[in-house]
Amino acid sequence: MVFAMVSGLILVLIVLAFVLIVIEDVIHVNKAKTTLFFGTLCWIIAYIAPLNGYDAETLQHKLDHNILEIATLWLFLMAAMTFVAYLNSKGFIQNLVRRVMPERISERKLLFLVGAFAFVFSSISDNITATLISLAVVMSLGLESRKLLRFATLIIFSVNSGGVSLITGDVTTLMIFLAGKVTIDNLLLLILPSAASVALLAAMLSIGLNDEVRFEPVANQPVAKTDIAIAAIFLCTIAATLMLSVWYSVPPLLTFLFGLSTMFLCAQFLMRQKVVDKKIIDYIREIEYDTLLFFVGVLLLVGAMKEIGVLAQFTKLYQLLSPMAANYVMGLLSAMVDNVPLTAALLKAEIAMDGRQWLAFTYATGVGGSMLIIGSAAGIIAMSKVRELTFLSYLRMSLYLLIAYSCGYLGAYWAGGLIG
Repeated sequence: MVFAMVSGLILVLIVLAFVLIVIEDVIHVNKAKTTLFFGTLCWIIAYIAPLNGYDAETLQHKLDHNILEIATLWLFLMAAMTFVAYLNSKGFIQNLVRRVMPERISERKLLFLVGAFAFVFSSISDNITATLISLAVVMSLGLESRKLLRFATLIIFSVNSGGVSLITGDVTTLMIFLAGKVTIDNLLLLILPSAASVALLAAMLSIGLNDEVRFEPVANQPVAKTDIAIAAIFLCTIAATLMLSVWYSVPPLLTFLFGLSTMFLCAQFLMRQKVVDKKIIDYIREIEYDTLLFFVGVLLLVGAMKEIGVLAQFTKLYQLLSPMAANYVMGLLSAMVDNVPLTAALLKAEIAMDGRQWLAFTYATGVGGSMLIIGSAAGIIAMSKVRELTFLSYLRMSLYLLIAYSCGYLGAYWAGGLIG
């Protein structure tokens, strides 16, 4: 009885927290403040009235596990965002774009190029880095708000789609692979439907984009050796993260922190003879801590949902629906609940599915989070970077996103039929 009352109270607080995220523009209270408040409150309540009769030691172990996940993501974000903050402040990314792009390009063509870049880059990098770089490129163009929203929407969907076919591109893909449900060869079959769904979304979002983007001609100014060195370190860090993770199972966080420390040391040496207005380590202060605190709050809420048994209830879908339909719905649910614990819950339930159905599930959980702005790391980062991008403004794109996701899912199910 007590457990039911405590679980009900925590669930109400979680729902209230997500409602406050949705109406952020109405109440003018930063989402980082509300999620952090309710996330910590839920766990405090769990200690005061222990769930499932857990003693303090058991509950502490569960909280430690949740905090470990949060700290890993938090530190990884901090490292990646520091690299991008430095390169942005020096105008490195903007200058690179202007050197590569023609003097004029249609907005429609640019939209497809941005979608392709985000898709490819997220397949060779992590979603967080791919989102940060793609947004930095788009935001340097000075687009009007309405058009910027379309570009940001495509970036979120493209980033989530790009990594779904590689074990290094998406955590849930790696989890399903390690569980022996799919093979590398199977996953590569997802490239075609994933790319096709991105192209479809780009085509729908490009309707009404009839203007041209003009790039002001800039003189070929020499790029500082320090900037080139830090950009090279950034790229090497991304490559090393992928290789060391696959070859030696080195945690991506460890590699990125090593890359960040290398950046600090190299910049210290290169700047030794120069007069600079800011030390290299000070660029950590330029990252958006609102984003990081928002992540902490959201993951605390998701951890609380896991402890009260909400996530486990989702697996009952497979008793009510066919695997094909249930996988599709699970993808949509991953837009409201973190797809990592959702995938873990399904794997632990040992639901019987063939390779084709597991492949469709891999696509659904990897891309389904794009349906809501809070459904993926890419969406949360984009919301913090683009002022005009809110829960409600992104929701206006839901029909386009649903069509693209549905077509991609059907394509993934068709591709699964090629498994021998």
